[in-house]
Amino acid sequence: MTVTVLRGRTSERTPHGVRGTELLGAALGGDVRTVGDPSPPVVQGWEEDLRAARPALEAAAAAMAGPAPVLVAAQCSIALATLPVLAAREPEAVVVWLDAHGDFNTPATSGSGYLGGMPLAAACGLWDSGHGAGLDPARVVLSDARDLDAAERAALDRAGVRRVAPDEVAGAVRGERVFLHLDLDILDPSVMAAAVPAPGGLTLAGLAAVLRDLAGAATITGLEITAFDDPEPERLAAPLAAAIAPVVPGGLAPGPA
Repeated sequence: MTVTVLRGRTSERTPHGVRGTELLGAALGGDVRTVGDPSPPVVQGWEEDLRAARPALEAAAAAMAGPAPVLVAAQCSIALATLPVLAAREPEAVVVWLDAHGDFNTPATSGSGYLGGMPLAAACGLWDSGHGAGLDPARVVLSDARDLDAAERAALDRAGVRRVAPDEVAGAVRGERVFLHLDLDILDPSVMAAAVPAPGGLTLAGLAAVLRDLAGAATITGLEITAFDDPEPERLAAPLAAAIAPVVPGGLAPGPA
């Protein structure tokens, strides 16, 4: 099993994400494939980020070509490229999106203009990122999305995206083939610092329970992990890898931290 670690720019705005990506990829074990070179974090608009992220997005799309892909990246922007590939290859798959945020804004609705808040909407065809679309919103299960903009919430409702509590995720996809998007800011900021912190998230044990239940209920066909943005990632890499291990296709045992 190959774990693709994407070090190229994916709209990160803090200096911690690339280091976290490298450490978590190594801790997951397996055959680690590192792609791209990191660039300094910068706060800029979505158009600039989209241009800068193109090499990483192309690498992410390429990594989806193999069976049971596992990707680790600094930010959720990789879903601009990964989910359209999934939708074309396996349109009946369910995307489980675990995230403190919905990432369902568009350039027209985003108050911040942050590309990392737009990838799920692009994959569902609400705006054209240049990397494709085709994902049926009815095949998306979103949790816990505790921090949504008003316009984003309305767009999710119109599109028919299912929103469930973390302890309801497994039941919502029982018997399905699932591609899992895991943004680690679903953890509470007291557990892991985040680029966009949102109080009220999961504990590490809570996340482990959600993922264990999900693995028991559905067939995990692929996995992307983003936003390990803690300033001290060394302390969390191994515990996170252990929590994530049940949903890694092929059942990788966590490697050394």
